[in-house]
Amino acid sequence: MPSILNWIVGLHSLIRWAILVLLIINMINSYVEANTPYTKDDIKWNFRLLIFTHINVLIGLIQYFFGEKGFKYFLDYSVSEVMKSSVMRFWAVEHITGMLIAAVVITITRGVTKKNIPDGAKHKRQAILYTVALIIILISIPWPFRIPDVPWFRNLSYMIS
Repeated sequence: MPSILNWIVGLHSLIRWAILVLLIINMINSYVEANTPYTKDDIKWNFRLLIFTHINVLIGLIQYFFGEKGFKYFLDYSVSEVMKSSVMRFWAVEHITGMLIAAVVITITRGVTKKNIPDGAKHKRQAILYTVALIIILISIPWPFRIPDVPWFRNLSYMIS
């Protein structure tokens, strides 16, 4: 893999942690502030999460189409072979599908904040959608205990050097 793609994998891994932190902050705020006005700070936190999510989706799509995993598996192997291998299936199908769905849910959540509904309903809908997105993301992350040889922080050495 060229060094730029190694750097991109490290960046993608690092942004994942930022998204998880922002998602948890937003989720907690939505549950705690369920009966309070929806403020500009709520909008800013929601927007930060949206931006980080969309940036990471773009980085992930670059990896999917130009990296060693993902779409390359379909180029090098038959669909049947990819689907029989849990690791290839994860990278070629499960990870990208889950993360795209989570990004759509987070984007929908942003739309909820713009609706003309009571603030309490905004907080509650947002909390539910954030919870759904978090569950999907946690299922779709390549955790070291799920995918062999995947560290907690991938390729960060390429980013530092």
